Amino acid sequence: MAWRTGVALSALAAAILPGSSALGAEQESYDLLIRNGTIYDGSGAVPFRGEVAIRGGKIVAVGQSLPGAAKQVVDAKGLAVAPGFINMLSWATESLLVDGLGQSDLRQGVTLEVMGEGWSMGPLNDRMKKEAVEQQGDFKYPIEWTTLGEYLSLLERRGTTMNVASYVGATTVRQHELGDGDVDPNPEQLKRMRALVRQAMEEGALGVGTSLIYPPASFAETDELVALTTEAAQCGGNYISHMRSEGDRLLESIDELIEISRRSGAPAEIYHLKQVGRANWGKIDAAIAKVEAARAAGLKISADMYTYTAGGTGLAASMPPWVQDGGVDAMLGRLKDPATVERIKKEMLRPGSNWENLYLHAGPDGVLLASMTEPSLKPLMGKTVAEVAKERGVTPEQAVIDLVLADKGRSSAIYFLMNEDNVRRQAALPWVSFGSDAEAAAPEGVFLKSSTHPRAYGNFARFLGKYVRDEKVAPLAEAVRRLSALPASNLGLRDRGQLKAGMVADVVLFDPATIADHSTFANPMQFATGVRDVFVNGVQVLKDGTPTGAKPGRFVKGAGWTGWPDGGACRKSS
Repeated sequence: MAWRTGVALSALAAAILPGSSALGAEQESYDLLIRNGTIYDGSGAVPFRGEVAIRGGKIVAVGQSLPGAAKQVVDAKGLAVAPGFINMLSWATESLLVDGLGQSDLRQGVTLEVMGEGWSMGPLNDRMKKEAVEQQGDFKYPIEWTTLGEYLSLLERRGTTMNVASYVGATTVRQHELGDGDVDPNPEQLKRMRALVRQAMEEGALGVGTSLIYPPASFAETDELVALTTEAAQCGGNYISHMRSEGDRLLESIDELIEISRRSGAPAEIYHLKQVGRANWGKIDAAIAKVEAARAAGLKISADMYTYTAGGTGLAASMPPWVQDGGVDAMLGRLKDPATVERIKKEMLRPGSNWENLYLHAGPDGVLLASMTEPSLKPLMGKTVAEVAKERGVTPEQAVIDLVLADKGRSSAIYFLMNEDNVRRQAALPWVSFGSDAEAAAPEGVFLKSSTHPRAYGNFARFLGKYVRDEKVAPLAEAVRRLSALPASNLGLRDRGQLKAGMVADVVLFDPATIADHSTFANPMQFATGVRDVFVNGVQVLKDGTPTGAKPGRFVKGAGWTGWPDGGACRKSS
């Protein structure tokens, strides 16, 4: 790339710019000037050849030709210049603690990691801290925080390449006050749960996140979720949900999300929109219609997605939720009881009338073991449940139970559940943004101890390469909008998501002709290519496709943060 320091536009060039003056004291001085690129400003507008000027970590000007001097000039000829991409569903919660570079996302142009799918890294009590340490897998770290705000502030102090933000997890709040059992909160407990949400919002959380297929989240009733989300809404936050079902009860679950939005007053987003199981693939029309009807009625409903036909979650999710009632120890106890095991195996083979039976939808040939914590089990990674069952001479259902028990519930798996035509259609929807639903990793160090889903390395590049460039599901300007301005708007972030004066300088330079994912299910740890340079808060973190090592990432705070000049939305609503 062309990189020069102390470069100014010539007096001749300045003289021919409309309204400009000769170089001198009146001209602007920039920290950085990005020149000669094609500007996709995030609004979806027609791109243009132009320049972006940055000073003090902020964009100060965008135009076809900007007069003034810059300490550094980057030549973006042949590249798209776009706002940094927002990962709407990040599980970099632990990976950034052990490696702040986050390369699998960084190399795709991600500049903001949004966490909090049901579980968040706070608020924690002593019991939760103890259990979290006991359940740690390959990533080992001390828990040096208690609240969600303290965790995000710790990440900022330790150093991350990307910015970080989070929802407060409704599951975490429930565990804090109710533990892991299938119980409903009494009025006093619900009052304390609401107070925890408000505290998180005042610390900068974006809203309330849920993951309603997983115990103990699945034990929460709609009224409980409305109460917590109302607290977030009063602080300018929103509701985001891995819904109660994405398969057999998909449409009913969308209805619940819309109800929570309507009753709480909070905008709502569907995590990783999909239709799980062949029998449910045909529900896509009705699902889209429900969202669009709610939007037409004035509700702010949106969704995000990943660009693959397989999901990924814990292997324990193959069993009915009641197995996990009471937490990990209670589950492991049940898996040692022969009579209970027989009941579990029978229910794994029946459609779940009140739970999401991922195992039945995928089938044992469609459940691929991704990560195992117990060293003796690691050779099984990359095999299907059917293959393991055959090797061990047991039924596939028994193999699942044996593995969950042996690995103490820490195993994860990839479930092949979705339809490619539906993925393609969703990728074209104007109200859908994107999230990896994965850690921010690298093919080195501790990350080599387990496998992963290819979405960790390829989700955003796959959208821009396969779906936008090759399959033309959307114009590139619209695709950039849905990676930047759309999620920023949904999150209530007023100073990110577009290239315009006053915005924070999160910027990505990529080649639309070559950007591509290379990660596969068989070999997922392969970086995407085509992103050349990335800037976070005005600091270059990727140069010529290689991390610079800089870690300027910040804790990006929601509207309720009490540190805002007006005291935050929470204080204004009190």
